[in-house]
Order: sequence, then structure tokens, then C-alpha cells
Amino acid sequence: MRVVFVLAAAAVWAACGSEKKPDDRAFEASLDSIHQTTTLNQEMIDGILQQIPSPLEISVLLKESGTKFDGSLLNPASNFEKYNSRYKMALNLGVYGTDLGYTNIYEQSRAGLDYLSSIRTLADGLSIGQFFDMQTIARLAGNSKNLDSLLLLTTKNFNEINAYLEKQGRSYQSVLLLAGGWVEAMHITCQTAAKNPANPQLMQTVGEQKIILEQIALLLSFYPDDPDIKALAADLETLKQAYAGVSISHTYQESSVEVVNGVAMIKDNSTTHVKITPQDFEKIKSATLSIRSKIIG
Repeated sequence: MRVVFVLAAAAVWAACGSEKKPDDRAFEASLDSIHQTTTLNQEMIDGILQQIPSPLEISVLLKESGTKFDGSLLNPASNFEKYNSRYKMALNLGVYGTDLGYTNIYEQSRAGLDYLSSIRTLADGLSIGQFFDMQTIARLAGNSKNLDSLLLLTTKNFNEINAYLEKQGRSYQSVLLLAGGWVEAMHITCQTAAKNPANPQLMQTVGEQKIILEQIALLLSFYPDDPDIKALAADLETLKQAYAGVSISHTYQESSVEVVNGVAMIKDNSTTHVKITPQDFEKIKSATLSIRSKIIG
């Protein structure tokens, strides 16, 4: 099973609710033509975001693997008071969205409510709080059985926020939300994998993120004049170097149709093979921890 995750504001908005899987060969082939464009417009952002699978997959994977909830891995909800710049607010809004998704999957309702409060504060600071029906989100987040409804609601939230930020000339904040959520998800996965070395799926999941890292780095590259984004891009470059030894290959198999609870669903039968050594993993874990510390600090 292939799991490539992005938990950018996972339980607050979904970057994409589709089942699309990123094809790294097609992605790499498109890099040259994309870099010929001098500006990053909303259509281009959406095109890259749509290559990223739906959120919350990693939290589901962690829970199904038998790993226990570990609140110490998360950014404390009380840290919101430290984030005064729009750059920090946007990044940590993504971080808190991931943390909220993690607490929701493990049915940690009280912690989830704390994150909802911090999320609303940061969203208000970015002038996007109006897009959240916090009472409805709190009700849905309080029961894991409402996950599908929560994702539908938050997908709508994200699309509205994305369009609004674009009209305001603030599309870079959408990218920061995505980056912050992804780094937090990487941190949680790396630390959990390190504590559960007998579970090879967790390390494979870390290896698969090489594809997503390339996509996020591409988005950041379109804002070379912003000193904060430039610094973040440089940090992600160190993570790309840590991934240098990781290789990913695909075996294509035709999709099939399965009926689940009376509903026909398309099953992706293709497989992904990841080659990642313990040494690679340690480099990735260390680089991720360093980047994450800067984001939440």
C-alpha cells in the first residue's frame, strides 16, 4: 500500500480530497517547462496541490499500525502566543492543522478543542477566520465517525481560503500552510518510526515523502525575494540532500473496481517500491527535526 501524505491543516481544511497519486516521472518532466514561467498563479498552485493525496492518511496509518497516541510529539497549542508575524502564523496554522488531525484520529477530543482554539486565533490573525464555522468543526472533530463530513467541510474551507488569498495577492500563504503541515507530519512519522523499528511500513512512508518534498520545494522557489521563504527553502534543501540516497520506483497495474458497502470504488493496484537505508532514515529524521524546531520556535 502506498501512502504519501500531506496533513497541511488536516482537520481544518483538506488540500485535496481526491485519490490522485503523484507520478514523479511526469512531475520531473514538467519542471523545466514550469520554471520558464516567471510568476506563480493560482492555476499552477492548484495543479501542484492536486498531485498531493488527501490528508489524514498518515494518522490513520499510525493508528492502524498499533502505535499509541503521543501528545509529546505535537506543537503545544499554547505556543500560538509566540507567533506574531504572518509568516509564522501561516506556517504554524498548517502545523496545528496536522496536530488537530492527529488528535482527532486518536479520539483525543479535549486536546483537539485546544488546537481548534489556537487555530481560530491564528486564522483571525491572518484575516481568514471568517472561513471557519468553528462550532460545526468542533462538533465533527469530537467524534472520529464524522471524519468524512469533516473532510468535506474543510475541503470547502480550503478552496475558499485559497481563492481569497490569491485575490489578495497572498498565495504564498497557502504554500506556507501546506509546508508547515507537511513538516509536522514528517516529524510525527519520523519520531514514531524511530520508536517502532519493527514496523517497516513507517520507514517506507518516510521514504515516499521524497516526491512531496520536491513539489513543496518547487512552490517555494517561486518566491525568491521573500527572505523568510528563502530561508525555509534553504532548510528544505538540506532535507533534499538527506533524501539523496532514497530511490523510488513504480510498478503499474491496471486499476480495478470493487464494491464496498454497496458503493463502487476504483482500486489503485499499482505499487511503489522505496529503497531507504537506516542511515538515510537517520539523516532525514535529523534534518526534519531541525527544520521543525525553527518553524515552531
